Amino acid sequence: YLLPPRLFDARCKACWFAAGLLVLVVASFWSLDLQWAQFLSLEAARSMGRFLGEFFPPDLSPAFLKKVAVGAWETLAMSVLGTLLAAVAGLALPASRLHHADRGPARAPTRWLLNALRAIPELVWAALLLISAGLGPFAGTLALALHTTGVLGRLFAEAIENAPPGPGFALRVRGVASGRVFLYATLPQVLPQLLSYTLYRWENNIR
Repeated sequence: YLLPPRLFDARCKACWFAAGLLVLVVASFWSLDLQWAQFLSLEAARSMGRFLGEFFPPDLSPAFLKKVAVGAWETLAMSVLGTLLAAVAGLALPASRLHHADRGPARAPTRWLLNALRAIPELVWAALLLISAGLGPFAGTLALALHTTGVLGRLFAEAIENAPPGPGFALRVRGVASGRVFLYATLPQVLPQLLSYTLYRWENNIR
């Protein structure tokens, strides 16, 4: 029987990784100017209490509630359209290998594109798009769509590549075309996961 390596043995890579991570966390706390005394002071508590108290009583005037309702509807519409555009962008297929023999010539450049899309935050996309689309919900919708395309494209590609290969292999050995193999073997297996990712990103886009 092989005994587990001793703690911080040269073979225990996880132990060394955990120790290095702990050192980084301690160094982060030491290097930052964290003013715990000011944060826990009575004056800070009073300021936070005063800020929370200004929320009450809420403004229930009809004019204000109308503005809130319009803004909420606009936010919901932007999130739905932005998420939908990202979900149907179609970049997941070229960013994935459909089976082990698939060379995936577009996989690497498509994944680089997805990395670039999600590396830029939504607010930065919106600031860039304001120049061409102008101020309004259109720029915000496009910003959400571009960033979410990078996120969902990568998640969808990983789900497709990690799908159980058995059903697809059974169809391919019978001469079924790649497109039909994806529609009848791969997609049914990963569809619940794709829907879950889409709903999660929709929640993020609403916020």
